[in-house]
This record gives sequence, structure tokens and C-alpha cells, in this order.
Amino acid sequence: MSLDSKTALRLQFLVRVVLKECDHLLLTDTRLFAEPFTEERAKLLAVDPDLAERVEAFVSRFSRLQDTLGDKLLPTLLMALGEKTGAAIDNLDRAERLGFILSVDEWLAMRNLRNQMVNEYVEDLLVLSSALQSAHGFVSALLTVTQAITAEVERRGWLVRLTQHIETSKNAQIFVIPAKAGI
Repeated sequence: MSLDSKTALRLQFLVRVVLKECDHLLLTDTRLFAEPFTEERAKLLAVDPDLAERVEAFVSRFSRLQDTLGDKLLPTLLMALGEKTGAAIDNLDRAERLGFILSVDEWLAMRNLRNQMVNEYVEDLLVLSSALQSAHGFVSALLTVTQAITAEVERRGWLVRLTQHIETSKNAQIFVIPAKAGI
């Protein structure tokens, strides 16, 4: 399938963006979760500005990557594949069917965590610490989605030199292509 240049450039741009977002999220994730994020650590946010900045960076980077993947890259890829795009839930259903995401339910669970981390940030430290720890567990899922989508874009020849970026990335070990039928 041949793409118009506008769509191809958009896909290439979005893939570059999500790869950078993955690198930044992994860096913050590693620093923030060197030890489990407990309610006791959450209490330190009021007196430890470095910890507070790491939490803020993690929440922002987790949210931004999920937004870029789900709201920008996924619809653009679906359109390039000739799939009908629609409401976010419909796009997620198509993405699950095509093997780009593990499940719609998992994606929605990540979205709910994102909302908890943002909305409960100051009010309930137990909810915040639990949401942060759960989001930490979903980082690999976001990286897998990124990898599956970028692999499809590259496989179709819509992206050049992606492999070079992956190989030179300090986080290249996470970009292992899972075998999926239909991809």
C-alpha cells in the first residue's frame, strides 16, 4: 500500500516522537522506582523537591506517551492501513484486533491510572502511591505497543532508518519484536 506524502511524514514524525518519549519515560521510571513507591515515600513529596519532580516527570511522561500513542499515532496508522477510524474506543478495538495493543481493557486501566495520578496527586497519598506503582508495572505495556506499531510502520516500508535508532538507543533492549499473527 502506497501512502500519500503527508500521511507518511506524519507517521514518521509520530514514530520519532514516541521513541523519544519512551526513552524519557524509561529514564524517569528507572530513577523513580529504584525502590517501590510506597505511601511513606509519597509523604516525602512535601519536603523532597527532587522526588516531587521525579513523580511529576513520571506522571507527565507516562500520560504523554499514552496520549501520543492512542490519540495520534494509532489513528494515523489505522488510516494508513485503510481502516476506518472513529471514537477512541473503536480505534482501540481495531488496534487490539490487529495486535497492536494487548487488550482494550488494559489500555483503559492505564488511562484510569493516569487520571488517578493526576487527580489524586495531592489529596490521597495511598491512592497516589498505589497508582504510581501500578503505572510503573504498565510501562512495559506502553513500550510493547510502541514497538508493535513502529514495527508495522517499518515492515510496510513507511519508515526508514528506524532500526538504526532502535539499535543506538540506550534502551534498545526493550524493543524486542513479539511474534504476532497478522503483523
